[in-house]
Amino acid sequence: MVIKVGDVFPDAILTYLPYDPANPDACGLPQQLKTHEAFKGKKVVLFAVPGAFTPTCSEEHMPGYVAGVQDLKAKGVEIVACVASNDQFVMHAWGKSYNVKDDILMLSDANGELGSKLGLVNDGTARRMGPIRLARFAIVVDDLRVTYVGVEPAPGVTVSGFPAVMAKL
Repeated sequence: MVIKVGDVFPDAILTYLPYDPANPDACGLPQQLKTHEAFKGKKVVLFAVPGAFTPTCSEEHMPGYVAGVQDLKAKGVEIVACVASNDQFVMHAWGKSYNVKDDILMLSDANGELGSKLGLVNDGTARRMGPIRLARFAIVVDDLRVTYVGVEPAPGVTVSGFPAVMAKL
């Protein structure tokens, strides 16, 4: 079953490498993020990409959020997060390539736990990308309640992009 507006966002464990402003070039120790603990009582924009450093993700999806992250925060969004099927080290490197620092939380769902609970995974085997890949989507969560779901119906970025999400806040 695919997540929908009004649903409670599922509890899942994701991983990330925290940004350290005292040592921005360091690669820290992996940390766990439990979605219910992190998202409870907060407004969250979570956007998902099939893979870090891939063309559509890097050229169309991520740049809008990087450019608009402060606009989201001005609308009351407390956490802006990007999640992909890549491991936390790749996600950290991708975030560094955009200089996101701690403005966008770069999360790994390498085991597909969150994507599976959301009903938003694809099989990337035919493209040699592994059996579990996140779909391209954006979700707005307010105190664990889903208020927007935009799942891309075809290649490209429309309903999951920054402009579509900003229009729903």
